[in-house]
Amino acid sequence: MRAVDWSSDWSGKSSGKTTFTRRQLRLVQGISLWLAVILFFVLQSVAAQASERGADEPGAGELRMTTPNGQFETATLLRTDYRVRVSGLLADTRLRQDFQNTSTDWREGTYVFPLPEKASLYAMQLRIGERVIVGEIKTRGDARKTYEKAKTEGKQAAHVEQQRPNLFTTRVANIPPGETVTVELRYQQAVDYQSGEFELRLPTTMTPRYMPGTPIDDPERPVTWRQGWAVPTTEVADADAISPFTVNSQDVPAGSHRAHVELTLNAGLPIANVVSPTHALKPEWQGEQVTVVPQSGDIAMDRDLVVRWTPKRGQAPAAAVFHERWQDEDYLLTLLVPGLNGGQSVPREMIFVMDTSGSMAGESIRQARSALLAGLDTLKSGDRFNIIEFNSETHALFGQAQPADTAYLNQARQYARGLQANGGTEMAPALDRALRIRKSSDEASTKRVRQVVFITDGAVGNERALYQQIQDQLGHSRLFTVGIGSAPNMYFMREAARIGRGTFTSVSDINEVASQLGTLFSKMAAPVLVDIQTHWPDDEAAGEAFPAKPGDLFRGEPLIMVTRGIAPAGDLELTGVLPDGSSWQQSLPLSGAAPGQGLHRYWARQKIDEITDQRLHGVSEDQIREQVTPLALAHSLTTPYTSFVAVDKTPVRPVGESLKKDAVPSLLPAGSSQKMIRYPQTATPSLALIVIGLAGLMPAFAVLMLRRRRVA
Repeated sequence: MRAVDWSSDWSGKSSGKTTFTRRQLRLVQGISLWLAVILFFVLQSVAAQASERGADEPGAGELRMTTPNGQFETATLLRTDYRVRVSGLLADTRLRQDFQNTSTDWREGTYVFPLPEKASLYAMQLRIGERVIVGEIKTRGDARKTYEKAKTEGKQAAHVEQQRPNLFTTRVANIPPGETVTVELRYQQAVDYQSGEFELRLPTTMTPRYMPGTPIDDPERPVTWRQGWAVPTTEVADADAISPFTVNSQDVPAGSHRAHVELTLNAGLPIANVVSPTHALKPEWQGEQVTVVPQSGDIAMDRDLVVRWTPKRGQAPAAAVFHERWQDEDYLLTLLVPGLNGGQSVPREMIFVMDTSGSMAGESIRQARSALLAGLDTLKSGDRFNIIEFNSETHALFGQAQPADTAYLNQARQYARGLQANGGTEMAPALDRALRIRKSSDEASTKRVRQVVFITDGAVGNERALYQQIQDQLGHSRLFTVGIGSAPNMYFMREAARIGRGTFTSVSDINEVASQLGTLFSKMAAPVLVDIQTHWPDDEAAGEAFPAKPGDLFRGEPLIMVTRGIAPAGDLELTGVLPDGSSWQQSLPLSGAAPGQGLHRYWARQKIDEITDQRLHGVSEDQIREQVTPLALAHSLTTPYTSFVAVDKTPVRPVGESLKKDAVPSLLPAGSSQKMIRYPQTATPSLALIVIGLAGLMPAFAVLMLRRRRVA
């Protein structure tokens, strides 16, 4: 009788100790196949029962998420409402978040959501039916203690805190079964103004961020439940707080994760047109005021909403001044467009840094390739260039920057068209490679302007370390950022460009790559105004003006400044140096200031930013906290050290009823690869059943493979 040697270990080496006869092998194979068949029918029955049960019971078709013990529960549903009023250069937004508990359990909902990167969150209310509880601004520690105490006592409460300047967390405790509670937030942001066009961005979701570093094993942190898909690392200690689960739009029931948006534009001048690269709009004019809503009604929260408007021909502002009197102090906000035109291009060394990480897969990498090709087309004779791509590793096309001649450009275009997205987002080595200046024997290299163009979605969690690196390594370079995708990390894009003494832009649609990048590269090629100095009527108050030291000004960019303690009288004098070395000077009368609202909050936000920037100069976290906290409390602003909390006085959850935690997911940004999905599981446990079924077939498959290897 033939025997089969079945004693090899995983390395394929045979010990020669055990053999199976052909009859024994067939017996094992038969039993395995029968077990697989039985397991298949059992799992099919379980799935059918789950489907029937879901169709009959309340909550059928709703979003279901897995708990840590593997059970499936109905998740809290989310609806939002944005009401935005633009007055001059500031936009004030009322954001309502409705949390609906469709389960039969008492719930605590946790929702991590984006706000504009320069938003000032200054008010919060908790609405429960007809009751309204006004939120209080407290230190972060006190707010957390107040919220946790209320939650334990069965009281309904809400807590809102900042994780990043553009990322916040709302927690709502003790949502009754079948009920809805509403958290209403108020925040303020500055309107962007570039080359005669105003722009406002409303973020609704976020691209999952890459968390570099080694996971931290902290026994004091609870691991039975996490609000995010990531765990804390040595480089991103709060990774679990900035990594909300993401789901597809088809995974949520109708009505959930949709937003109602309405904007009212009072720009202070006649508006010619209102457009959006992201959504079709329906604007209605009422004199100089324009009301804007999406044409489709409520919109899916899977991409940023970008709205742009331009004044009527000849009405673009050359200067504007706004004044507010708040708590017996004067605040002034000024806008000045110098109107620098023409000029000659200067020789440049252009370093393109291309993000090819996994978060860029899909539409983003196509936009990025188009952006890179558009940048290459702007190079002229006398320029030099290089391309650096990064994901988990960093690679450069050339060892050093090469002349922008036909041969090198053709090689670069072919290289650019072949770039694909995969892997992690290790930015630090790429920045080091791009900012490190290599010595060159080319005498003209010392006269070239060195510009680094960073093309990315900014999906990283270690922003602070990257800002420090940019400041330390920048030297004489200028860093320009290009935000890619439907939900880029605009906080990273703006701050990296600000610290890098450059500017930024964003591309939301592949069809606008040419126009958006054309504007950016035109600025980079045009002369800039440098060494800008400001002289206020009261020099002693100049220390309360922001920015304290204006950066370089590119063509079409305004200079926006805010100050405290200066009355609207006299002139603001500005001076600068043009690229040819000649002087530039302009005066702005302050006496004709128009009434403004919220200027004190805008000033406080700039002051807080200046204080937190001290981290880059080695100032300790404790010292920064001591300076920021009283300022934030005085102006009612959410910061890393202050939070809002609202508590209903009457307990509602019965004693003995448990409270279940629920992390409300975000929608995967439109155009992103399905590889970026970050969730335990939704709907029925079909995926788990498939995996178990396949596992059941593995023994039979293994036996079949071994049979093929039988020996005499």
